[in-house]
Amino acid sequence: MHENVLKQLHHEHNFEGDAQENEKKTLQVIILTGITMCVEIVAGIFTGSMALLADGWHMGTHAFALGITYFAYVMARKYSGSSKFGFGTGKFGILSAYTSALFLGGTAIYMMVESVERFFHPVNIAFNEAIGVALVGLIVNVVSVWMLHGQEGHHHHHEHDHHHEHDHHHEHDHHHDHNLRAAYLHVIADALTSVLAIIALITGKYLGWVFLDPVMGIVGGVLIAKWAWGLLRSSALILLDGNTQKNLHNEVVEAIQSDGDSIIGDLHIWPVSSNALAATMTIVTKEKRSPQDYHSRLSEFSKLKHTTIEIHDCTDDSCRCRQI
Repeated sequence: MHENVLKQLHHEHNFEGDAQENEKKTLQVIILTGITMCVEIVAGIFTGSMALLADGWHMGTHAFALGITYFAYVMARKYSGSSKFGFGTGKFGILSAYTSALFLGGTAIYMMVESVERFFHPVNIAFNEAIGVALVGLIVNVVSVWMLHGQEGHHHHHEHDHHHEHDHHHEHDHHHDHNLRAAYLHVIADALTSVLAIIALITGKYLGWVFLDPVMGIVGGVLIAKWAWGLLRSSALILLDGNTQKNLHNEVVEAIQSDGDSIIGDLHIWPVSSNALAATMTIVTKEKRSPQDYHSRLSEFSKLKHTTIEIHDCTDDSCRCRQI
């Protein structure tokens, strides 16, 4: 009974289309980082190099942060069909991004504090060894950036296009994975740290500008803190069901009320993942209209994946004049 209608109404809550590919890429980067970490630690032990040991353990913290990203993908996939999560597992990745942003911010603060400390208490630097370690770290991070770049670069391209798009409805079409962005920022931050370190070490070795080492540390810390704050703010907004699309509320109202008769009495729109929104709305109308009619008006908003519409009949002519 009612099989055809129920089939139309039923839908999955898996809104992350590229999640499996992103999960695979993240695992590959973790493996690469883990191998580099082990090689540097073993080499540091056998050579007695503190620089190699320090960078090896630094790679370990980097792998741990990436592990959070990978764990989120695995858990989201594992519970994708579970009734425990009313709107799917899309926020696993958002929670992971938020946590990673905290780690990234902590790293930035540590870099700045340590750099300021170096101004007052300089340490002797083994330039040749330190440059070699920084180069190894940079190569690993460049490879990692290349491995993650396919999807994240696609996101940046669309974000750039969004600001120049005249048709505002296109802003809902691009996909953005906060979880992948967290992994990408960790790799970029590590690569930036290596580049700044190499610049400081080379100038220190050949020009005697030892003061550039802590200066570059502060510069890197400030940039990483800025990235971390951006990721923290955007992921926190989604976790708190914040409005991620500035003009979407008004656009939905205009689409529903386009017939001149229907009036929205109550409207709630909130994110359920990086790329999907849910909405509930109460509509007052004098005409007999079906929910399918209103759903068709919302078809242009591709991010609205789960919409619940409640319709109230109105016999009062003043309904036409109501404004929300």
